[in-house]
Amino acid sequence: MSAIFEEIDRRDTPIGVVSVRRRVEPTLGVDVYEVKLDDEFLMSSLFTVAEIALADLGLATWPGTEPERLDVVVGGLGLGYTARAALGDPRVRTCAVVEALDAVIDWHARHLLPMAEAMTGDPRCRFVHGDFFALALGDGPLVPDGPARVHAVLLDIDHSPRHLLSPAHAPFYEAAGLTRLADRLHPGGGFGLWADGAPDAAFLATLRAVFATATAHTVKFPNFYTGGESSSTVYVATTALA
Repeated sequence: MSAIFEEIDRRDTPIGVVSVRRRVEPTLGVDVYEVKLDDEFLMSSLFTVAEIALADLGLATWPGTEPERLDVVVGGLGLGYTARAALGDPRVRTCAVVEALDAVIDWHARHLLPMAEAMTGDPRCRFVHGDFFALALGDGPLVPDGPARVHAVLLDIDHSPRHLLSPAHAPFYEAAGLTRLADRLHPGGGFGLWADGAPDAAFLATLRAVFATATAHTVKFPNFYTGGESSSTVYVATTALA
């Protein structure tokens, strides 16, 4: 039987102390993996519906159906649910996962998390240690040694376009930053963004000013602690078809 609680790893990082832990959730009788930044919870394996929906909704916009064709960039590795869902799409040819914290990449490389082996064992997937926002706002490709354009970008790093892990991320969510991202997408390419809480009308308007289409999807999921429902938002925007 698993121990009731264990802290798997804890690291000092430039943005605070990041840690991962496993505990038994007594009401469900399952192991729960959680990632914290200092005293703030970033993610939990109990709540993954929206992370999976980010991949499903972001890739659903691509008009083609041919297998082994799509080049995808995932911003933020976390517990790996978005990347794993993207790899479940047979059209995906490559999936580069950009993660700023080398500790998080190390957890997966050492198979300390339940989703890790499915990604490290998939030749289509590679982890990139880097700052997604610096890469997106720069002049080169989204990932080093990657294609100049990709078919989809799936981003799950900040809590929302207003509630940021770092003020340095703010320019990305403005029209100029989003335009730089759109320029790295193929015609018809998609940008998916996870955010906590309800849709933000002002941010959706910014997306619509930059992209050909933009939609905010409310993703509901059961909350085991409240006995009710909680929700997140997945924004999906697409570039114009050639």
